[in-house]
Amino acid sequence: MGMSIRPRRLRSNAVLRRMVAETRVSADQLIQPAFIVPGSGVKEEIKSMPGQCRFSVDTIGAEAREITKAGVPAMILFGVPEKKDEKASGAYAKDGIVQRAIAAIKEAVPEMYVIGDVCLCEYMSHGHCGIVDVDRSTGLQVHKSYTIKNDETLELLAKTAVSQVKAGADMVAPSDMMDGRVRAIRTALDGEGFVNTPIMSYAAKYASSFYGPFRDAAEGAPKFGDRRTYQMDPPNVREAIKEVKLDVEEGADIIMVKPALAYLDVIARVRDEIDLPIAAYNVSGEYSMIKASAAKGWIDETRGTIEVLTSIRRAGADIIITYFAKDIAKAL
Repeated sequence: MGMSIRPRRLRSNAVLRRMVAETRVSADQLIQPAFIVPGSGVKEEIKSMPGQCRFSVDTIGAEAREITKAGVPAMILFGVPEKKDEKASGAYAKDGIVQRAIAAIKEAVPEMYVIGDVCLCEYMSHGHCGIVDVDRSTGLQVHKSYTIKNDETLELLAKTAVSQVKAGADMVAPSDMMDGRVRAIRTALDGEGFVNTPIMSYAAKYASSFYGPFRDAAEGAPKFGDRRTYQMDPPNVREAIKEVKLDVEEGADIIMVKPALAYLDVIARVRDEIDLPIAAYNVSGEYSMIKASAAKGWIDETRGTIEVLTSIRRAGADIIITYFAKDIAKAL
């Protein structure tokens, strides 16, 4: 009669448990987000995201060195310009805040893999992710009637992506959710000779309540209306699969699901449908929930964070964008 090893024997030794673990989280699967703001000597904590800071261009290089030292190989950048307008001109300016930050990081840590978030909301005076056509008859302060001009927005998104790559970005990540933006960006990059620059598309980005702390950090909340007309409706998963497949057809190299925790089922469904690498964004609200609970002593922050990240990997994500990246990499 054959013998078998019972599960409890596999769990009896820490080394053996690690050897047989079905899912692993490692530092080289993580991406650290960073917020770049005007000024000099800036390293200010974000109140709604304890432990996270906003950096000026002259301080982001030192932060990049710390992130690299922790073992995290990549950063994704979000910018807050000095001035905003209705054409988001700061997003694609040659001397834009993200463009200068990319150059500063590359000078400080040449090996850092830098990703430019491609969106217009932080640069628009109204806070939306595209050009807004407002019905002025409703009143300048109300703006109850407005539409996002999708096709006109694509040109600005493509210009933004190209400008970031010219500044030294290794990858671009369109997060705007405009229809056709992956094709527009791919065409523009190829036209400039950047045929090997990958696109990580926010393909399934939901209109979530978990973005609040991010909007504080990036000063990107809409001045009127909301983003539900172009971000996805939380109950829908079949729609997510459709959006993902469209972005794959348009030339996306990596597909992202955002947020992560409330959408683990979406990550799993996308994993079943496509063979491309999948990224998941462990967003600001998810981060702040853990930080707040840990501050109250209700959970162990390190164990809870590793458990959350493991669940995201177990659902099928290859890459995790998380504000915990630098700190948790040390624990991993």
